[in-house]
Amino acid sequence: MKVFKKIDMREIRLNKKDTQESKQIKFDIKELSGSVGDFGTLFPIILGVALVSDVNLSTIFLFFAIWFTITGLYYNMPIPVEPMKAIGAVVIAEGLSAPEIAASGIIVGVLFLLIGYMKGMKKIQRFIPESVIRGVQAGLALLLLKTSFNFFVNDLTFAIISVVIVVLFMIMSARTRIPDLSALIVMGVGIAAGFIAYGIPTPEIIALPHLVIPNPEDFGFAAWNLVIPQIPLTLTNAVLATSLLAFDLFKKEVEPDRLSKTIGAMNIVSCPLGGFPMCHGAGGLAAQYRFGARTGGSNIFAGIILLGFAFFFATPAMLLIIPTGIFAGLLIFVALTLGQSAAKTDSWVVTIAIGILTQFLGITIAFIAGMIIAYFEKYRADKVV
Repeated sequence: MKVFKKIDMREIRLNKKDTQESKQIKFDIKELSGSVGDFGTLFPIILGVALVSDVNLSTIFLFFAIWFTITGLYYNMPIPVEPMKAIGAVVIAEGLSAPEIAASGIIVGVLFLLIGYMKGMKKIQRFIPESVIRGVQAGLALLLLKTSFNFFVNDLTFAIISVVIVVLFMIMSARTRIPDLSALIVMGVGIAAGFIAYGIPTPEIIALPHLVIPNPEDFGFAAWNLVIPQIPLTLTNAVLATSLLAFDLFKKEVEPDRLSKTIGAMNIVSCPLGGFPMCHGAGGLAAQYRFGARTGGSNIFAGIILLGFAFFFATPAMLLIIPTGIFAGLLIFVALTLGQSAAKTDSWVVTIAIGILTQFLGITIAFIAGMIIAYFEKYRADKVV
């Protein structure tokens, strides 16, 4: 049994045409549609954080806009920029302060920047079997389905509308040359419906970012309550799973250490100025790819859209008018795309175990359990040989 499957990213040689095309940033309707594919993950977390804490929503959107643009130019791929989910979940549950949030981002930023520059991810990658990374993808896919179901139950009408729109475009795109604009249309329908139902909220001009200085107690609290739960998710989903999925989708190597560096830079620069902790993510990459993104142009489009929210619509009132049901359709099909990558595992036992345990015990415990199972399988296989 091959439990520790190794992938040599250089085994596949792209032809000259593919290499040239990969260098071109495109700004077409497909890239625009793909640019909003991950908003179903980004918006609920950011809105939830803004409603329960004293962070500035305009500033958070501003830094997401900046880093989406920088990431698009740097990678020329739809590498997503997402809020850190474990930190977001704790912040929403406990209503933490801006200095505590900033402290968590600074710690994570320094840690992953150091790991990236010390080539630590390559070393870590050697000890994490592919089946474990696929398990993280499976667990995330199931979490997205669960979140989609919650949106579905809370807003059945718009959930059905969003699913119908996505399915219709799937059929049309498969049979014709019509690009999949479903994500773009779903978001447009949601915003238009909100305007009709509640009117257009009074826009607010963005405030300049200001320095957030955590005290030593904030760093201690953040390290234990926010950073430790976030690290396994960032290592696996934001770095290793994103790198693996990029190869699955684009046949192009994105080195894990490179992803670690950008995660570090994003947080070190943004969090002391009021930004929210950010990372990459396999789910976001699957989302943007699913709805048409193929180059860094989709990230630049996303940056422009989020900049608009930062300058004119960065109020909870504006975001609350968007029907949550529209995110149901987006998340369902994102989960399916991510599930397809998880199915490429070389050990179903490990991957399924992690996927299931994630739903009940969280990603950290599931990751540890998956590592134990994978190493036990390797031990049994070596013993038989």
